[in-house]
Amino acid sequence: MTKDTDPAAGRAASLRRIRTWLWIFIVCLVLSGLTAFPLQTETRWLASAVDGSGLGGHWPGLAHWTVRVRDGLAETGGRYPFLAYGTDWLAFAHLVIAAAFWGPLRDPVRNVWVIRWALLACAGILPLALICGPLRGIPLYWRFVDMSFGVIGAVPLLIVLRAIRRLEWARAVAVPNGFTPAAAR
Repeated sequence: MTKDTDPAAGRAASLRRIRTWLWIFIVCLVLSGLTAFPLQTETRWLASAVDGSGLGGHWPGLAHWTVRVRDGLAETGGRYPFLAYGTDWLAFAHLVIAAAFWGPLRDPVRNVWVIRWALLACAGILPLALICGPLRGIPLYWRFVDMSFGVIGAVPLLIVLRAIRRLEWARAVAVPNGFTPAAAR
């Protein structure tokens, strides 16, 4: 019996695909969260990289922005270090959100709501960047960078959602009355 004709092998392959994409998403969330802690160091590195690479000559607006952000974080951190506590909470939120995916890793069909919720959060990044960005003086090109996180984040989630739907369908066809025999659980 091949994978195409063996329902159990097909379900196992779907679960592997779902879990692989979920792990990719979780790792990206964790990395995104961890990078919110050392913002001053990262913006120093970014400003140096833009200046040292010659990008500043091609895109002076980008060079100016990275220096402005670096200086703003350094000045604020020096005078008002408690404000960085807000980005600490941002980092923590990313880690907590990543932990929410434990349910879909264990049982994606039962916890599909987490995937739908995450897709809604990804979609919410777009209006947030478009509305709050101008209010905070964020350049348009940087708002597009911010919005790309929502778009890119939605890609693995849509792949997972599609695979979960297939898995749901396979379970529904295998157990049409909704009752799974105790031995199969």
